[in-house]
Amino acid sequence: RAAFHARLIAMFDDLLERMAADPGFRTFLLDGQTVLVEDYLRARPEREGELKTLVKSGRLQVGPWYVLADELIPSGESLIRNLLLGAVDAERLGAGARLDVLYSPDAFGHPAALPALAREFGIKFGVLWRGLGGESGQEHDFFRWRGVDGREILLWHLPPDGYEIGAVLPAAGARLADVWAQVRAALVPRAAGKHVPLFIGADHHAPHPTLGRLRDLLAELEPASAFRVSRLDEFFQAGEGTPARAVAGELRWSYGYTWTLQGVHGTRAPLKRRHGQIELWLERIAEPLVALTRLSAPTSRDRRPVLETAWRTLVRTQFHDTIAGTTADSVAEAGGHRLDGVAAYAAELTRSSLQELAGYDPDTARERTEGAEPAFVLWNPAARPRGGVTVADLTMFRRDVLVGPPAAGRSPRQGPGYRPFALYAADGRPIPVQLLAHRVTQERVDAARHYPDQDEVDQVRVAFRAPSTPGLGMSVLKVGPPAPLVPLVKIEEARVRGRRIENRFVEVALESNGSLSITDRRKNERYAEVLRLEDSGDAGDAYTFAPPARPRVKSSRGPITVRRLAAGPLVAALEARWELARGIDARLLLQLHADSPIARVTLDIDNRNSYHRLRARVPTGLTATGAVAGAAFGAVERAPVTVQPKTYPRETPVRTAPAQRFVAAARGARGLAVLAPAFFEYEWTAKGDLFITLLRAIGALSRGDLPTRPGHAGWPTAIPGAQCIGKTRIDLALD
Repeated sequence: RAAFHARLIAMFDDLLERMAADPGFRTFLLDGQTVLVEDYLRARPEREGELKTLVKSGRLQVGPWYVLADELIPSGESLIRNLLLGAVDAERLGAGARLDVLYSPDAFGHPAALPALAREFGIKFGVLWRGLGGESGQEHDFFRWRGVDGREILLWHLPPDGYEIGAVLPAAGARLADVWAQVRAALVPRAAGKHVPLFIGADHHAPHPTLGRLRDLLAELEPASAFRVSRLDEFFQAGEGTPARAVAGELRWSYGYTWTLQGVHGTRAPLKRRHGQIELWLERIAEPLVALTRLSAPTSRDRRPVLETAWRTLVRTQFHDTIAGTTADSVAEAGGHRLDGVAAYAAELTRSSLQELAGYDPDTARERTEGAEPAFVLWNPAARPRGGVTVADLTMFRRDVLVGPPAAGRSPRQGPGYRPFALYAADGRPIPVQLLAHRVTQERVDAARHYPDQDEVDQVRVAFRAPSTPGLGMSVLKVGPPAPLVPLVKIEEARVRGRRIENRFVEVALESNGSLSITDRRKNERYAEVLRLEDSGDAGDAYTFAPPARPRVKSSRGPITVRRLAAGPLVAALEARWELARGIDARLLLQLHADSPIARVTLDIDNRNSYHRLRARVPTGLTATGAVAGAAFGAVERAPVTVQPKTYPRETPVRTAPAQRFVAAARGARGLAVLAPAFFEYEWTAKGDLFITLLRAIGALSRGDLPTRPGHAGWPTAIPGAQCIGKTRIDLALD
């Protein structure tokens, strides 16, 4: 990053000097993102005035994005924040100076909601490349892309060579006529109107030193045409009446046109999972708490600057190559460090907001020597009232851990630690708890006016029936003497029977190979071999999956060792451990709550192997139907991909697809959904099987010898970090 930052500063310095010296250098497009300006001004704050002058005059085009992100992996909320941050930055540089073109020249596909999102931000034009083209009716360069709400944007579709088609022209020299003939042949036959844009440059390219001279040379080669240096928005304004074919839905299919590179959705899967969970924490927990605190106490501390810092840091992990995993290991590691920062921001925002909403002052609590009574605060992050079986971790004080030199009068306080207890509602009604786990650990409590308080504590995990709590509201429970768990009606409890757990909704059995058998008691439907782990070779690179020369699938066979972790009645849980293959160990934690049909699954994979793909198979028995997957602001139904590779010699279409939060299939009374905290890759087959990608272990950024994609998609670089060696956790649920 430091090396590229140094090059960026030199490029910007040169650009500002050229634009000041040459009024004919009319415009320069900053790649559709404002983060470049932020990075430049961090090193060159004294040039902000010059930069603002160029932005206000329209010669330097900024935005509309903060970063050119991947558009299928981040959540819909992240896409909104990206455009919001870009709008704020552009407005700060020059009122009304934002580029009002949804410029997305290199993303790995585009969600169906993007036109509607663009129009909400006042953007009615767009430029993109991948995901569109090569099919009948897609021969021209102008499209009207209709969003899910019916609103449209006018789209200019980049040629097969993409945004860099004009990058070769400045260096052509004596070969300019021949090079121009090739460029012209790629652009003009596709043109739906008389205006054709030609981008001069590419990513990481400095501006052309004599753009006016290049324009004049091209005009000499083709005197019947007019050449002008213009802004991107001027091109769209001139071409608004151009005939344009309508397209709708997500754009992920351009295999007959250019590389679509959908294999990225399984690359560096642990990084994607961690990103999604932290993203969810920020948008569903930390930010609502900050807003509620601000509303309930307008004079309280304003946490919004920290919140915006957290969002900026998160969005900077969403550069399309970074979050897709098509980067050097150092870039992926830097993205991981940014996520560490976002998690820390989210934790601090959550902690301080909850304490303020609950009326708890850490300094007052530290200074109070007696009279404090423990209380348990429940916050409901959903917008609707909720109650029911809840799992929580509580800590019980055992003793002080003194830090610093021994001194007279300093002696550690002692506490009782864990003793059986119950929770009590506001009306005094006892709420019994089911103990799930107990361990001794250490806890540090911070306060603004004091050193941290380090304690040895008992940490207990308990389950209880939470009282109904208002949407985005709180309930306060007291901690008191134990109360017996009131026996549930037998049919209402969750319980363990050998290798099975069950409640009144479902029965889930652990099979000898580590898979699950699920029986839906309400509809008398059974699903066998669910989440059976299957491992196969992967000879691809970061962009593209490729099977090895001799593909072989290894399925989980066991034997497994099973341990009961919770017997009920509120939570029943089993743990299974086994060796999937030499070098791959698996642990599965299966949980069932008394009041829910959802089977919760945590998979811990210890991977010590390279060049393979590990997936979980979910047979549904549903054929001749599509699967519905979560997407930004909605869902999308996709049919199985069944094509002949020879039909697409440029790139073999992948059978996998991206999903946000869930993928499901149903017909009649039969149906099954796989839920996840955030983004994941799946495959839906014509036989009715779902495959969930757990790991793609690969070691090359790009290979030029793949049967599924001839040619290098990036610079050949070893990326051993993408082998995903070590332990990774996957949280799933089945409904």
